[in-house]
Amino acid sequence: MDIIFKNRKFAEECNDFNLLRKRRGERQAQLIARRLDEMRAVDKLEGMRYLPAARCHELKANLAGKLSLNLDGQYRLISEPAYDPIPRKLDGGLDWTKVTAVAVLEIRDTHE
Repeated sequence: MDIIFKNRKFAEECNDFNLLRKRRGERQAQLIARRLDEMRAVDKLEGMRYLPAARCHELKANLAGKLSLNLDGQYRLISEPAYDPIPRKLDGGLDWTKVTAVAVLEIRDTHE
């Protein structure tokens, strides 16, 4: 799957393990790198559903339309399908089988 980042600065942080470790700590840096590698390894977003530790799922309420992947504690890697329009099923839900690119937006505690 293709990964796009919200901006160049965030892309540099996520793609430089030493910088990631400096800013996020060893454990979180390892998990972020692992999740990005897992996303790059699948052809479609659907493949992320089969990685139980990632727990990839759609968010609701004020984060509706975004996707969450587990990191550590309550921290999540937040992304969204990199499409306009977003591929939808007949019932209006996201069609995970058609998403081949995501935009990684942020790392945050979604339970705040």
